[in-house]
Amino acid sequence: MNHYDLLGERIDSIELKCLVVSRGVKVAKEVYRRFAKTNRLGINPLMCNCMIFSDGVIAQLTDMGFHLSYLTGILSWDNLKLLKYARELETRFSLKIVDGKPALFYDDAFLDFVTFAPKTDFYAQKTSSGLPFMGNAVLQGLDWVAFQCLWPCEFAASGKPCQFCFSGAEHEALARRKKGLPKPVGAADAAEIVRYAVEEVGCSSVQLTGGSTFNSAQESGYITSYLKAIDQMIGRDNIKGEILLYITPPDDLAVIDEYFALGASRIACSLELWDEALAAAVTPGKIAIRTRKKYLDALEYTVNRFGAGKAFSNFIIGIEPFESLREGAIYLAERGIMPTASIWMPMGRPVMNSMQPPGIDYYRRVKELFAELYQKYDLEPPKTGGLNVCMERDIWNYSVGRIG
Repeated sequence: MNHYDLLGERIDSIELKCLVVSRGVKVAKEVYRRFAKTNRLGINPLMCNCMIFSDGVIAQLTDMGFHLSYLTGILSWDNLKLLKYARELETRFSLKIVDGKPALFYDDAFLDFVTFAPKTDFYAQKTSSGLPFMGNAVLQGLDWVAFQCLWPCEFAASGKPCQFCFSGAEHEALARRKKGLPKPVGAADAAEIVRYAVEEVGCSSVQLTGGSTFNSAQESGYITSYLKAIDQMIGRDNIKGEILLYITPPDDLAVIDEYFALGASRIACSLELWDEALAAAVTPGKIAIRTRKKYLDALEYTVNRFGAGKAFSNFIIGIEPFESLREGAIYLAERGIMPTASIWMPMGRPVMNSMQPPGIDYYRRVKELFAELYQKYDLEPPKTGGLNVCMERDIWNYSVGRIG
């Protein structure tokens, strides 16, 4: 694992990933001109660019120049709002070309040479029904195709979105303006996208995510239709990695058995934050509508039926104090539920009126805690290579190397 001298400290590549993901990067135009034709690199934020450190750790590459203009247009931010958050959105990371190679800097200090994923036409594709891949699915790292919102979030439309969720913000705004919510992505469309990602891009794993719903039976209908269509069109055996499902806790927990029978590898009912008072403000729908108990019931049911590590709960790392995060991660791990770590990207949406991420020490403590829990309770994340924002596989690799 690489180490770097930054801010008077010696940090490793996981900590650098946390800093880069949470703060964004200024990308020189020459980088696009030089590498966009041969690599998966574009100016549209919906392309979910990533960069790969020289030791293989993969990190989201958010170009703050393009990202700010995108936020201003999509969220209808006026100049006053942008000015309010401008200082918090400043980044000291930059990507330039040195000796013909893309190089990551902090101010004027060189950190590492990076690479990009190979070129693909994934984002130029449409399904046979005409649905664009762009805006409906993303490529993550080298191994993953992920769907960010296969069906709309009814919690958000009811006025209770998660504060950090961009899709939820869109659905809330549509409902407030009395406009219709987007239709769920069709099962055949989703399967076509997965087939292209597997056969043409070389992805080995799939992440299926939708919005939170009031109607549990309706949501389970969506999920089973996607799993069946993927199996029929590609064949589950041809997806060499995992299929992760992010779900709302169902009324009938037995539908979780059906998901596994149809090819799911793991089930997530994500709490996002452990501090319940803070969660009530940041994730109001999950607390007020579905309740913390239902999330925990679904997670524990999955572990009891399918074994340790088959259920996981994502935590948005950087929003809540480390002490409450620690309490929640330990609570889950002790019960065989894997706590996973997604780095908060404050440049998406402000949370509790702030876009200020934590410092290195916070991320280091999270890394050490999760590494200890993964080894102590034998909770291994998916083996496939890193996701852009999630760092559980990076932490597992660190934990194994530390023990070895």
